[in-house]
Amino acid sequence: MSEKNNSSLIPDAFRNFMKLESASGLLLLAAGLIAMLVANSPLAGIYNALMKTTVAVQVDAWSINKPLLLWINDGLMAVFFFLVGLEIKREFMEGELSSLPQIILPGMGALGGMVVPAAIYVWMNWSNPIAMDGWAIPVATDIAFALALLGVFGRRVPTALKVFLLTLAIFDDLAAIIIIALFYSGDLSLSALGMGALALTIAVTMNLTGITRTSSYILLGVVLWIAVLKSGVHATLAGVLIALCIPMRDEQGRPLLGELEHNLHGPVAFVILPVFAFANAGLSLAGMSLENLAHPVTLGVITGLLVGKPLGVLLFVGLAVGLRLVPLPNNVRWMQLLGVAFACGIGFTMSLFIAGLAFEHGSGDYFRGDRLGILVGSILSALMAYALLRLSLPKEKI
Repeated sequence: MSEKNNSSLIPDAFRNFMKLESASGLLLLAAGLIAMLVANSPLAGIYNALMKTTVAVQVDAWSINKPLLLWINDGLMAVFFFLVGLEIKREFMEGELSSLPQIILPGMGALGGMVVPAAIYVWMNWSNPIAMDGWAIPVATDIAFALALLGVFGRRVPTALKVFLLTLAIFDDLAAIIIIALFYSGDLSLSALGMGALALTIAVTMNLTGITRTSSYILLGVVLWIAVLKSGVHATLAGVLIALCIPMRDEQGRPLLGELEHNLHGPVAFVILPVFAFANAGLSLAGMSLENLAHPVTLGVITGLLVGKPLGVLLFVGLAVGLRLVPLPNNVRWMQLLGVAFACGIGFTMSLFIAGLAFEHGSGDYFRGDRLGILVGSILSALMAYALLRLSLPKEKI
């Protein structure tokens, strides 16, 4: 069957998702570049003051007081993780992750793409216990940027290669959620955890009893977010938990979860993620030198993204194919797979998010070094991915 005929079998929802994520990647790039320009201009003082501005919500004696940056990272990103939770549930119930043969290859690639970068970072920062907190930073993949890079090549990219990258990225997101829950939560408040557990229990009960009113789940999600925020567990996890409670279909059989996912893609892709990128990518280069690039934290992130990601993905995929657990997808060559493996080294959004969690209570110098490493590692990974895909993908037919 020809590639043209293969492409006609892709569901419209999948094609729309690819287009949306590709466009989002370009907007993310623009937001990041603008933040860098502002942070290195006379507007830097205004930018920093804006991010540190305290925003408070108070009801009688109860209040939430946070700088604007943390409202973005804890609040807006909870909506992003809500969308990620919806995608993960749909994929496991009905999509690419619903059968074992479909998930072995990208699952192995995702495992390698987490283990090897983390090991490289740990090896380079073993002697510094504060720096070790950043071990998970090079583990993440920015799906928007990775798909935007694939989108540059249009129909030259085999469908199986796109599905491989998308499925691997879903595993990556799932792993990031688990890592945040286990390693980047603070001192726990049992009373807040109890309130969160009650809200989650109600949501699960609503699902089991067939309640499909979306507004009810969203209201419980807000309660759950507040409880998780106050508990010491990172607040974005509330988005994932409530997403897993959303029913797949309503009483008439309409795809309730799918419609909610579709409605959220636009605001998340074109508002929330660009705002996050603008708030977190504003790295001042004043006073930086080659010495900053040579810092173990910066080098650990760069090497983890640029070397660890592609090496881990390709090594574990090769192991799965070599052991005959699963064959290489049709119309996909190893050089193309290597190009996609380098694209997985574009960490940006999730890497910046984890970096903020890793060093939010530590020295600002570490967070600055991490952001430098994320930007350099992601850019170099993107350049390598582009070069390899340009060489290995079939030429466009005129």
